[in-house]
Amino acid sequence: MSLNGFGHLFRVTTWGESHGPALGATIDGCPPGVTIEAEAIQHWLERRRPGRSKMTTQRQEADAVEILSGVFEGRSTGTPIQLMIRNTDQRSKDYGEIANTFRPGHADIAYHLKYGLRDYRGGGRSSARETAARVAAGGVARAVLADLVPGLRITGSMVQMGASRIDPARYDAAEIERNDFWCADAERAAEWAEEITRLRKDHDSVGAMIEVTASGVPAGLGAPVYGKLDTDLAAAMMSINAVKGVEIGEGMAAAALTGRDNADEIRMGPDGPEFLSNHAGGILGGISTGQEIVLRFAVKPTSSILTPRRTIREDGTETEIVTKGRHDPCVGIRAVPVGEAMMACVLLDHLLLDRGQTGGKRGLIG
Repeated sequence: MSLNGFGHLFRVTTWGESHGPALGATIDGCPPGVTIEAEAIQHWLERRRPGRSKMTTQRQEADAVEILSGVFEGRSTGTPIQLMIRNTDQRSKDYGEIANTFRPGHADIAYHLKYGLRDYRGGGRSSARETAARVAAGGVARAVLADLVPGLRITGSMVQMGASRIDPARYDAAEIERNDFWCADAERAAEWAEEITRLRKDHDSVGAMIEVTASGVPAGLGAPVYGKLDTDLAAAMMSINAVKGVEIGEGMAAAALTGRDNADEIRMGPDGPEFLSNHAGGILGGISTGQEIVLRFAVKPTSSILTPRRTIREDGTETEIVTKGRHDPCVGIRAVPVGEAMMACVLLDHLLLDRGQTGGKRGLIG
């Protein structure tokens, strides 16, 4: 059974390990004739690349993408696209001491219980290094979306680090690209920078909340009952390493609302229906409404820390462990471009599914 891929018509399979020679993605179902350039994909990889900021891991990887197949003279051929990213700065010796010891909070013990063996060098497939392949695939998805739906825009940002949330009154979309946290609140980003410095000194880490929005999404994407757009979006985000929760629209906060407060009222505008609010996050009954899709996911604190933690070895003996290596004090920072990539892949997949089922026809109002 292969469970290393996702998608229906736009199918992405990732491969490779954190400390192997390379990792990458195989993409099947990309429409032909779309301009696909390594330089464009590289733009998105640069946003996730380790070592680009003092706020993240200092592992130095160029993350240079190579297109091995599926593209001829700069355009997709409709055949499988193979993307490869070589690992060049592995330090596997950092993990020698944990070869027979399970790191608390990591997938080590779960992988061992399931498979009877594991790649202890950086966690193998369970490492967030795997997400580089997703971002590369997302670059291809973005290129196709730009061709099919030119007005569609996907934006990710960090809206919370630890218990500290951004101030909506200071939200400035232009600020997202100006700081190391992809944060729309400049004041909060400055505070977080100080907190990261403190966490490094204390040999600790912290969690985060990421928000990903998509505007210009056509109405009608998704299908009942098991083909819901929000079902696939939630699954895509939950599959990202270290993600422990996903919500769409009001999400968990909807439990505290009344039906009167939660209902997104509708009026007729000059160009069609207009919603007066967006508690649903742009999806009703699993189908996009044409409103902005709003999604958030929670990323747990990085489990690899230099503070001793109690654990056991493979032989069952008890011990303490300090996880050495170069790790993110807040892995949520680099999860922003990963969330954007997964949003792009899922939206494209559902766009292609909709074209196949309805041919893009829509019910008329007014």
